[in-house]
Amino acid sequence: MSSPKSRDPHSISTAPIVVGVDDSPAALSAVRWAAETAAARRRELLIAHGTNVNVIVGVMGTFSSVNSEVEQSIQAFGADLVAQAREAAEKAAPAVTVRTEVSPQHPARMLIDLSATAHMTVLGGPAERRGLNRIGSILVSVASQAAGSAVVVRDNDAGWVDRRTAPVVVGVDGSPVSDAAVGAAFYEASVRNARLVAVHAWSDLYLARYSGFIDTSIEAAQATEAERVLLVERLAGWQEKYPDVQVTRDIHLADPVEHLLTWSERAQLVVVGSRGRGGFVGMLLGSTSNALVQRANCPVMVVHPES
Repeated sequence: MSSPKSRDPHSISTAPIVVGVDDSPAALSAVRWAAETAAARRRELLIAHGTNVNVIVGVMGTFSSVNSEVEQSIQAFGADLVAQAREAAEKAAPAVTVRTEVSPQHPARMLIDLSATAHMTVLGGPAERRGLNRIGSILVSVASQAAGSAVVVRDNDAGWVDRRTAPVVVGVDGSPVSDAAVGAAFYEASVRNARLVAVHAWSDLYLARYSGFIDTSIEAAQATEAERVLLVERLAGWQEKYPDVQVTRDIHLADPVEHLLTWSERAQLVVVGSRGRGGFVGMLLGSTSNALVQRANCPVMVVHPES
């Protein structure tokens, strides 16, 4: 089990919830979700927009008068975006304390830097985009490289408003990466007063084709029992730390992505782990987290183990 929450820089009382905004509909969905979460936890909400102005102005050439006009226009656009986001946040959660920031940094770099001291980092995702090259480089970069937890709220996620009493769901595969996700999921379930569903699915057995048993149902039962014991062991320490959380274990000999996607239709939050250290874009999140941030029907929290 990882370090206690009190030692975690993302859990100190001054750590804000950071939400990145642009001019997409998903950004306002993310702002509303982040505002409600910040208000419920009595945390500051930091609404941030990265203009990438230095790169943009540099592309325009060396004419200082033109550059000045472009820079002012970009800054004004960013200021307008965060003002609209503030209005949406205060409407969604009137008690929330809001701070805004317009940064000259690239949006992904800005959010990754802010994530180092954030309680969590939130950003919007597309409604329905299949294929990694279509979900956005900023989303991929932040979800895969942000410190702590990154939450993706897609712009068709209005259903979460009606699911405040729904469970938190976590994917468990027994790795150190998923252990970090389990810890985050227990915390989320506890502060949300929600039950927790721990989903453990595996798909590396080909019983009918390769089994040496005459009755493959015996092998399946034995494998399921072994996986159940593994899951119980992975959850035990966290259940002791969060005795208030009611846990349901869901074990399947099947594709974990499909089961988590099915659960996302009736969950308020799905939590998964990610190494976020791969050198290729397709490896940054991993197949499970990639699929969920693109296709889940509720917000998805991607958790990174602290190095």
